[in-house]
Amino acid sequence: MANILIVDDEDRIRLILKIMLQSQGHVIEEAVDGQEAFEKLQNGFFDIVISDIRMDRLDGRGLLKKIKEHDIACPLIFITAFASTESVVEALHLGAVDYLVKPFDEKDVQVAVERALGMGKILHENRRLKQAIKNGTDEKAIFVSSAMKNIEIMTLQVAQSDATVLITGESGTGKEVIAKLIHNASSRASQRFVAVNCAAITETLVEAELFGHEKGSFTGAVSRKEGKFEYADGGTLFLDEVGELPFNSQAKLLRALQEKKFQRVGGNSEIPFNTRIVCATNQDLGRMAAEKKFRQDLYYRLAVFPIHVPPLRERKEDIAPLTHLFIEKFADTRNLTGEIITKGATRKLNEYSWPGNVRELANVIERVMILKAGTLPITTDDLKFISIGSSDKQEIQENLFQIPPTGIDYDEIQKNIVQQALDMTASNQSSAARLLGLSRARFRTLLKLIEEL
Repeated sequence: MANILIVDDEDRIRLILKIMLQSQGHVIEEAVDGQEAFEKLQNGFFDIVISDIRMDRLDGRGLLKKIKEHDIACPLIFITAFASTESVVEALHLGAVDYLVKPFDEKDVQVAVERALGMGKILHENRRLKQAIKNGTDEKAIFVSSAMKNIEIMTLQVAQSDATVLITGESGTGKEVIAKLIHNASSRASQRFVAVNCAAITETLVEAELFGHEKGSFTGAVSRKEGKFEYADGGTLFLDEVGELPFNSQAKLLRALQEKKFQRVGGNSEIPFNTRIVCATNQDLGRMAAEKKFRQDLYYRLAVFPIHVPPLRERKEDIAPLTHLFIEKFADTRNLTGEIITKGATRKLNEYSWPGNVRELANVIERVMILKAGTLPITTDDLKFISIGSSDKQEIQENLFQIPPTGIDYDEIQKNIVQQALDMTASNQSSAARLLGLSRARFRTLLKLIEEL
């Protein structure tokens, strides 16, 4: 049983919903517009709000804005007259946890309410974590910055649908973490989460990896093999570095997404699938599509619900909780009773620009823990290998490196720079190339030359 507030300026709509919900055992209150609803929310407790979008005095958008501004942990379901993809995405982007389409189907109303109740529990827990972080009593929470808290709310909202999600952001920002959050908050959480790094698959094997292949379809295909689409059926398929897909493979991916079925390589049968698709890239797919380096129709299919993850340097409030998280992961857990990091060390971490983002922070903490044999606290001296300074490439080129009078070992410098780039990107060659301002082909050529030295 839940306390539900129905908000609509039409008496008939409120009555229909009231009858349906009361028959399911819920307690109902009504409001004729957003202003009356907001007053009720301030004076009483409700598990769910079901509101029309268009109303006089204060509409559904305005009501939702007030709910957010006053940090009222109450999920809202929007009422819409259209069941189009555009209207659904609009409702989710506005911040609704679900939507109901007129005329109402009682089963749809029941499902939406059950989803919203589950979301309400998450919102209350999120609110508890915020307060714990504010009071300094919970250091395991990762998302402290307003930017990431907004993203967290968006992931919880889109998780309730099957819309395709495109997560963008620099390498190492935590795009796969967001993808897993979407999966774990969805109705598919009990099924598989399958991650595929598109940049790590050779061009000739992309389609076989995604869609599978029949025996004898190509040299080395000694038996039938199911692809990732098939393996992830019922769950979530995460396509990382989707911008690296070969152009020919993009057409087959587009067809699979449109038709909800595919053919194995070398096969004739069309295999239906029920897989949620979440993609990620550190490239500008919109620009690539405009330059015809990525299929425009596929871009629009993937970017139904875009989420951009900002770099760590733009959300430095997250550095401290992330640092605590990684310390607990890599440190000797028996030594976590006292101070785990000094104020000076925390200040140094905050001053660093983190070009490798969260992944680089994790690597730094792991390195420190190895050098300190897992003991604490971390001090400024432990972080002396971090170079604090401007991340501007031009300033680095002009001020950071000067050839000494005795000369340099150019090969060793190249090796060192390339290795640093690979370490910062977890050996992702495409990401490492972008970090150095090189094309993928040029980086691979450089890597091959270095390996031959």
